[in-house]
Amino acid sequence: MKENNSCRLSVISFPLRGIVVLAICLMTMPLVGIANAEFQVSGYYKNFSTVFNSPLPDTSMVGVVVNRLRLNLSDAPTDSLSFAFAYDFTPRVQDPLLFSQSPFAVGVAASRYRVADLDASIYPREGTPVGSVGIYHNLDRASVQFSTDFADFLMGRDAVAWGSARIVNPTDVIAPYTYDQLDTEDRVGVDVVRVRIPVGVMGEVDTGYIFGNAFDFDKSAVFLRTQLNAMETDFSVLLLEFQRDLLIGLDVARGIGGAGFWLETAYVFVTPFDDAPDTSEDYLRASVGLDYSFGGETYAFIEYHFNGAGAKRSENYLTNLEQPAYTRGGVYLLGTHYLAPGVTRPLTPLISFSGQILFNVSDPSTFIAPQIAYNIAEDIHLSVGGFVSIGKRPKNGEASEFQSEFGSYPNLFFSSFRVYF
Repeated sequence: MKENNSCRLSVISFPLRGIVVLAICLMTMPLVGIANAEFQVSGYYKNFSTVFNSPLPDTSMVGVVVNRLRLNLSDAPTDSLSFAFAYDFTPRVQDPLLFSQSPFAVGVAASRYRVADLDASIYPREGTPVGSVGIYHNLDRASVQFSTDFADFLMGRDAVAWGSARIVNPTDVIAPYTYDQLDTEDRVGVDVVRVRIPVGVMGEVDTGYIFGNAFDFDKSAVFLRTQLNAMETDFSVLLLEFQRDLLIGLDVARGIGGAGFWLETAYVFVTPFDDAPDTSEDYLRASVGLDYSFGGETYAFIEYHFNGAGAKRSENYLTNLEQPAYTRGGVYLLGTHYLAPGVTRPLTPLISFSGQILFNVSDPSTFIAPQIAYNIAEDIHLSVGGFVSIGKRPKNGEASEFQSEFGSYPNLFFSSFRVYF
């Protein structure tokens, strides 16, 4: 058979190791002699234009224009075998300061669970002067899936996420999104070997190994999750060992009258397998909420979140970021008690309004997120919105002296234009 030069060159140029290389090569090889192959191409172009208004005095507004082009390829040569591939190309125009730091106090690392990866930045390269333009890319999916009567097997780069909560998912620590994330349509892919075994009509056993950098066990994760339905209630139990921490999670979802109810909770033991674990750092997180649809038009929800890893006093917010919950546990909220109501309502057949509020009860401070979306055509969407921070501003105008959580965040206003193909 003729050699696939494109596959050979990709391995030379981007030496991804192990399962990632295998998945890419399988995806890009020509399928010879296979009948009825189902090959699909899809994707989108997105533009996010954003301005930040810093809470600090005597600072000017900062702007960012992000363009994201995503290509999705999938192939199902047989009923039991399928491949998936996705690549993001992202040019950015922004203030040079934003290439080195975020305007927000806390963020979540996007690709910690990858054996090896492309250099995220195409331009500027390391060591070159930073201007106002940056070009990034991301190999976000590269997987092969094989199905049998007994189980589904997946190997490669894919999304791994859990939880039924609407705003904060305590069990979702592999690649979570923060509340102020603008583009949450596709979860960040991680390198995983995964087996899903159906049990009964609606039950499932889901287990797998998520690889860390260079196959380092201390940077990897292994999970076992069971799901079942009983008494018209969905139950899910999760055991997850990640970076030497142990998470035990429970997720319950059901209907109550005409409303939906969810309870998602996780308790994390910090390095329980070490000779001398520090049990004082163990923490509990939980989200409980209700949602309801009024007359089939207005949808509303409210969620309470408890963050046992957070600080009780605002002056301790930044020093608390050294705790394992923030360095490896996917936690980004700084306080302890939160309320998060939200509503969505169509204004016309093509225009809808949505609004959410994340309220830190202890500060108190608030992050308000209104948005208006316009469906221009079937695959063309336009929206405008923002994240408005309300609360005490940093003391003495110093970024390191928080008096409230969201009062220390910048205001953010954005427009979004999306085209799907």
